[in-house]
Amino acid sequence: VQLQASGGGLVQAGGSLRLSCAVSGRPFANYNMGWFRQAPGKEREFVAAISWSGGLTYYADSVKGRFSISKDDAKNTLYLQMNSLKPEDTAFYYCAATLATSGTYRRHYEYDYWGQGTQVTVSS
Repeated sequence: VQLQASGGGLVQAGGSLRLSCAVSGRPFANYNMGWFRQAPGKEREFVAAISWSGGLTYYADSVKGRFSISKDDAKNTLYLQMNSLKPEDTAFYYCAATLATSGTYRRHYEYDYWGQGTQVTVSS
C-alpha cells in the first residue's frame, strides 16, 4: 500500500487548507485511515481518524470543530479539511492506514502504512 499526501502550504492564521492523501496498492475501502502531525522537537500526535465505512470519525480535542476528515472511496483518497488555522497547527502532516478492526485509532503504532508527509505552516 502506498500513501501520497499533498495539499500543504503556507497560510495565514484564520485561513484554510485541504490536505489530500492518495492511496494505491490495495482496496482503499477496507482501511481505517488517520492523520497525524509532528512539529519540530515534538512527538507525532494524533489529529483525526475515520473508519473504513466512513461512518465513524475521531478528532483530537485541539482540532475538534475546526478540522474535518473524510474519504472518497471512488477516488481512493482521504481528505483533511482544516479551517480556522492557528500558528500552533504548524507541523508536518502524515496520513496513515490500518486494517485493524479494533483499537483507538489515536496511536501511531496502530497504523501499518504511512505517507511521506506534507508541511503545513500557519503564520500569525
